[in-house]
Amino acid sequence: MPITEWIFLYFLLGLFVGFMAGLLGVGGGGILVPLLVSIFTYQGMNTDNVVNLALGTSLACMIISSAASIRAHASRGAVAWKVVYGMAPGVIFGAFLTTRIAADINSIYIAIFFSLFMALVAVQLFFNWKPKTSQTPTRFYGLFLAGSGIGSVSSLAAVGGGFLSVTYLTYKNLDMKKAIGTSSAIGFPIAIAGTLGYLINGWSKTSGEAYTLGFIYMPAFLIVSITSFIAAPYGVRSAHYLPDVHLKKIFALISLALSIKMLFSVIHF
Repeated sequence: MPITEWIFLYFLLGLFVGFMAGLLGVGGGGILVPLLVSIFTYQGMNTDNVVNLALGTSLACMIISSAASIRAHASRGAVAWKVVYGMAPGVIFGAFLTTRIAADINSIYIAIFFSLFMALVAVQLFFNWKPKTSQTPTRFYGLFLAGSGIGSVSSLAAVGGGFLSVTYLTYKNLDMKKAIGTSSAIGFPIAIAGTLGYLINGWSKTSGEAYTLGFIYMPAFLIVSITSFIAAPYGVRSAHYLPDVHLKKIFALISLALSIKMLFSVIHF
């Protein structure tokens, strides 16, 4: 059994991630990954695997949060299912293929990519940058290519594709509410494909590590999933007391802080 201190820390982490996911409307992966990297490092896990373990565990946790999010958005008719079906094959292809490549990449390069991506998210949200909308009709091959790119990036940043897919869908002239709801549905196959990819491709690399299935650390997955599911509604409730512009800036500052934290966590590798 993992020691009590680590279990309690995962419990607190799940509460924090769940609350922030509900407050800010994100899957929680961007918050979870750098914190898991720090915890896994302090636990003495193999530094060659620590970033991949954080990514795989985070994506596994996102299966639960994505499923709950889809249900909430679908009940309000805020999911464009035709777009989801068009992007899902590309998302699954991109996410699974990238996890295969990531298994053989030095952890520090993945950490640098994650940090730069989260810094980009921070800048976009803080300055509220939005691309001009496109009047070009969305065709299947365009959805497949977009899905492949979103799935690839998301499996290396464990963010469920929210930032990229919302940006892409609003660019394609989908209104914001439907873009957010559709993005939550797109995040579900990303989480499943990414989780399976990190599980399969990490199987031989973590065979000597206790409580792991591939690149998924089961104690963290179970505790964080349950506690974040409990905490999320409280974050949603709190979100109604803050204007959108303040929520975006809070997330921007957290994203920037976590991108810096990620680099410091692996700089000694």
